Amino acid sequence: MSRRSFLGTSLALGAGTIGAGFLPSIQTARASGGLTPGDAALLRFPAALELLEADFWIQYNELGGIQDDEVPGGSGNPDYTEALEVIEDEMGDYIHDNTDDEITHHTFLNAYLESKGAAPANLDAFRTLMGSTATGVNPDLIGHRLTNLTQLTVDTSWWTRYRDDSHNPDLDPNFTFPQAVPTLGVNQHTAIPRTDADTTDPNFLQAIANTAAFHFPTIEQGGNSLYPSLAQRATHTEVLRILISIGPTETMHFQTWSDVAGNAPPLTAIDPVTGVSVTFPDLEVEDEL
Repeated sequence: MSRRSFLGTSLALGAGTIGAGFLPSIQTARASGGLTPGDAALLRFPAALELLEADFWIQYNELGGIQDDEVPGGSGNPDYTEALEVIEDEMGDYIHDNTDDEITHHTFLNAYLESKGAAPANLDAFRTLMGSTATGVNPDLIGHRLTNLTQLTVDTSWWTRYRDDSHNPDLDPNFTFPQAVPTLGVNQHTAIPRTDADTTDPNFLQAIANTAAFHFPTIEQGGNSLYPSLAQRATHTEVLRILISIGPTETMHFQTWSDVAGNAPPLTAIDPVTGVSVTFPDLEVEDEL
């Protein structure tokens, strides 16, 4: 099965796929079907995080994803899309499907909270960031972003953490795993073209696409532990089912993107606006983890 097929068939939320008898010893918080404040908070917190994730992915999809009615808004940036496809020829499909998935996550979580009479997560008051003005963005969202993809400092230690045979983060929690791309871990870097001027230098544009490729799994790695950690605190069986159903899709996202990032071509580029340099090593050479 291709990764594209795997992604397409694995994104379903599946909140109702785990039978009530799976954990028969856990009782619902309230017979009426309402939620305790704690259980509501367990869903509201990830709903807020999913809103932030969706904001990341919507910006990526506007410029480098598939433009359709399912994930509307942008019109695509051909130069940026081409640079992303150097890394993975199905990058646009992956970005589109990940975007759609994060949107459904926060939509479902908030709808469920409201159905139980609980307040949903709402971050609209914080939609004040400018974002990109390059060709392809949704003009209606300029100045109304939650997140800033143009000034990123990216932790790439996840690359070595999952490939180092000599150290285990659970058994040696004080070990500092090295950065796969050390220069991304300092200063600020853009993962999308800020303006059309950023698309004129092919080498710098590829550095932007490479930055995005390493930011994708950095976004998703948190879900590996977030949902299982929250699930252990749930008292309502439906809340438990929801949390343990969404969690695996986040892990699947991380697995996909951590594989794709290794295809980023090695290069060095200097940001013409900030003067910051970034170097992407060849992670496919034999002596790399």
